[in-house]
Amino acid sequence: MLNSTEEQLVVEKTRELCSTILAQSGMGIIRKNIDAFMADEKSRSQYESLMARGQELHEKQHKSLPLSGEEIGEFERQREAMLNNPVARGFLDAQEALHELQESIQKQVSKTLELGRLPAAEDMESGSCGHGCGCH
Repeated sequence: MLNSTEEQLVVEKTRELCSTILAQSGMGIIRKNIDAFMADEKSRSQYESLMARGQELHEKQHKSLPLSGEEIGEFERQREAMLNNPVARGFLDAQEALHELQESIQKQVSKTLELGRLPAAEDMESGSCGHGCGCH
């Protein structure tokens, strides 16, 4: 267990990491794209409608109900329209970039805790879920 002084140091270093992340030039673009999307009612509505329709189709498929060609076609048309909307596309790209960054950070921290040391490049290579996972 960490004592309160050690915990405070971890929090301080975590805040330093967060400051470093926010200072990256790409973060300004990501934030700008998210803000533009949040301010655009039409794009948000288009996104929410597509997500709701996707969830409906997923639930229907999960219940082993057939999806008609018309349903799939309409979903694909909505999806294509959203991808052609530059504001929505910027939001999706921003989401993806943030997700990748979060995964990278989580992987680094998880490996460090798992190994009890800073991971080397070969420790970070894909192909294994961890000791005993059976995937390698």
